Amino acid sequence: MKACDLLIKNCSILTPDFQIRENCFVAVSGGRITQVGDGAEAEAWQAHEVIDGEGNLVMPGFVDGHTHTCQQLLRGRTADEYPMIWTRFLVPFESSLSPQDVRASARLHCIEMIKAGITSFADAGGVHMDQVAEAVVETGMRAAICPSTMDTGNVVCGEMKHSTEDCIRLTEELHKGYQGAGEGRVDIWFGIRQLMTCSKELIEKIVEKAEELDTGIHMHLCEHKDEVSYCLQNYGLRPAEFMESVGGLSPRLLTAHNVLLTEKDITLLAKWGAHPIICPMANFINHGFPKIPSFLERGVVPGIGCDGASHIALDLFTQVRALKAGTMAFWGLPVFDPVAIPNPTLLEMMTMGGARALRHEDDLGAVEEGRKADLIVLDVHGPHMSPSQRPVNTLVSSGNSHDVLHTIIDGKVVMKNRQLVNLDEKEIIAKAGEHMEAVIARSGI
Repeated sequence: MKACDLLIKNCSILTPDFQIRENCFVAVSGGRITQVGDGAEAEAWQAHEVIDGEGNLVMPGFVDGHTHTCQQLLRGRTADEYPMIWTRFLVPFESSLSPQDVRASARLHCIEMIKAGITSFADAGGVHMDQVAEAVVETGMRAAICPSTMDTGNVVCGEMKHSTEDCIRLTEELHKGYQGAGEGRVDIWFGIRQLMTCSKELIEKIVEKAEELDTGIHMHLCEHKDEVSYCLQNYGLRPAEFMESVGGLSPRLLTAHNVLLTEKDITLLAKWGAHPIICPMANFINHGFPKIPSFLERGVVPGIGCDGASHIALDLFTQVRALKAGTMAFWGLPVFDPVAIPNPTLLEMMTMGGARALRHEDDLGAVEEGRKADLIVLDVHGPHMSPSQRPVNTLVSSGNSHDVLHTIIDGKVVMKNRQLVNLDEKEIIAKAGEHMEAVIARSGI
């Protein structure tokens, strides 16, 4: 008899090539997947904890490749508003946040993700990011976190802008205090909020320091036309070309949004191995249609990001369905291409695309022996899912966050039967509500 920490038996699994394999089990020990096998072989294992899959689907946990944990307390405020959202809402809001506000927001963000099957995320940064790291440790999530770094531009509120030296110092201090926290679940990155608010000197220093500390860089890239115009006017280069000129294009770089990219820009990102993240709902509502077919033609499968909860729930199923519809309407239908973005590719974007962007492609993103046990169990028996002639297609077109029954991160069950295991959901929601009211009064929005 072999021993393991966790055994998920009587289940199907989503294979690394995005097929569904039935009658399986998954054994987990030391936070990693020890064995994936046929159902009958499960009897050889004795487990500390057993989950009966009841024929449901074990998948890799989803990865949200671009989010803002602090914007949980901005929920519902930015929809149906005229530009500029950045100056009218986000700057006054973020600059007024206290450490306690950020902690309450991050805790709420984490539990919403856990309940949606998102096990890892990359936060583009804000103020008091030590509190986000603390919330990640407390809730059992996995995350790549960076401060919101800016040293120039017209941002004048609160603690959002610092000197070039202080921007680097704050990130180094956060890295020293929290890199590897939560038994390795926290990574500290450098952040470039956007090119219009970061000097060339700061960006060059970030590229140098990220190499020195062997960590990642998270930035907004080609999100809107003002950014492209700024780069052309100040550097005579488009944003991707500018990042190449300062040595910033590399596998360390995660780029969010990626809407206003030329074919040459996409070729540059592919050439240097940068990791694009697409934020479908935010992009379609505010910015435009990313050139998904061009990424795929170059062998680049982007990740998916929710871009925070100010305008939509943290649900990657919603995001990929929006991406499917938008890509088909803009790129597929005009040329009669029904597979401009295939369903297995969308599943890859939700899982391995994000894992690559977070620099964990060898550990996350697949139900495979030796990988970290960041897993979810999805109920596939509901009338919207079963029966199905092609279950993978149905998974993408009909699955939703409420189908997630169990969430496992680093081999630990953090949600079982839709109930958080070690967290008080009602208390976290209530605390966030109290802080939201205080932030509204303080920020004047």
